[in-house]
Amino acid sequence: MRLLAICGLIIMQWCGTALAQDTRPLVPADDAIVSQFDAVFTDPRVQDALERILQREARTIEEQLAITEIPAPPFMEQRRAEDYLQRMRAYGLDDAYIDSIGNVVALRSGTGDGPTLLITAHLDTVFPETVDTTVVLRDGRYYAPGIGDDTRGLAVLLSVIEVLNQSGIETVGDIIFGANVGEEGRGDLRGVKALFRDLDDVDGFISVDGVRLNRITAGGTGSRRFEFIFRGPGGHSFGAFGLPSAIHAMGRAIAHIAELQTPRFPKTTFTVGTVAGGTSVNSIAADAVFAIDMRSNSADSLALFEQSAKEAALRAVEEENARWDSDAISVEFALIGDRPVGSTSVDSPVVQVASLAYAELGVEISGVGISSTDSNVPMSLGIPAITISGGGDGGGAHSPDEWFEPVDSHLGPQAVLLNILTLAGIAGVSEPTLLERD
Repeated sequence: MRLLAICGLIIMQWCGTALAQDTRPLVPADDAIVSQFDAVFTDPRVQDALERILQREARTIEEQLAITEIPAPPFMEQRRAEDYLQRMRAYGLDDAYIDSIGNVVALRSGTGDGPTLLITAHLDTVFPETVDTTVVLRDGRYYAPGIGDDTRGLAVLLSVIEVLNQSGIETVGDIIFGANVGEEGRGDLRGVKALFRDLDDVDGFISVDGVRLNRITAGGTGSRRFEFIFRGPGGHSFGAFGLPSAIHAMGRAIAHIAELQTPRFPKTTFTVGTVAGGTSVNSIAADAVFAIDMRSNSADSLALFEQSAKEAALRAVEEENARWDSDAISVEFALIGDRPVGSTSVDSPVVQVASLAYAELGVEISGVGISSTDSNVPMSLGIPAITISGGGDGGGAHSPDEWFEPVDSHLGPQAVLLNILTLAGIAGVSEPTLLERD
């Protein structure tokens, strides 16, 4: 019944259309890149593969729904990873494996004379394992936590893998497909960090994340996340009155940090997201902790704000100790998240090819944007990287009411296919546009 419902929705949304070709590229492309893209797009096998993606979209969505119902909080992605490993192998990537940190990795070898492109979607969602992830169809939309972010990306990669292997196309460059752990929250990009630690000679990277084909993400907003941990002697609220309080020191620190100014450009932000501490209402707190998130599009601005926040906390400790003529309160800074700042130039082939692919498919995008995604890591290493979406419509990401609707959703995997084939090159048809790094 579910598959029939999917097919009905897709038929209504597609209205019999396939590819539109009247949209101009948002990013001007070099003539050489346009030439290679055209060679890829007009190849009969590529046209057949694009049609296959269109025809199998109902199955792509069926896989998306099935994977959604496997809970995958950060650090608890194993069940979903094992399921995804079997799906990869079933579609022809026999050597797929789960690495030491939990990423699912598979290599599709090229001729050996080209670059290496890594393309991933992330396994984890923001939701704890106790959240019900059952998919519910309501008024043409599928509702479930994590259905778009990033289960859509996982399903898109499976569609591309199967169709590419059915096509018989041999690429010049190698393509590494990955389903990585730890993109969300305290996962701290640990999955993609491990990939770039363990894989040799990756020349370019694409992350497929979320829904709505509305932009190319070519900049990485960096973040630094800390726990500020305050400690003191503690004691009875009446009998030990006069001792300094860890919670009072924490309160002073939060107040000082709240008054700090940040630049509007480059955009720099902060928030104290959680607080905890103390023993009881009638105890002087011996411990307190808050978690702070600091973000910026500039590494220098991020470092300056981090320094200011730490200085504010140290000043708060001094004030609390001075208030009670003590030196018993201390503060410790524990790093819990580090997403590096990065960017990819619009002159890079990965950006230009993505723009060409969207234009050829008739997809209008709003621009080249900046966000915090798995692409932050390769960008910070000087490796050209972008994040693009998996297609379809959706909303409510990171909320229990997250939803997905298959509006022209086939365009997502079609765009991914055109990107990887143009970047990696097709043997006997086109040269890779992705440059090999020295």
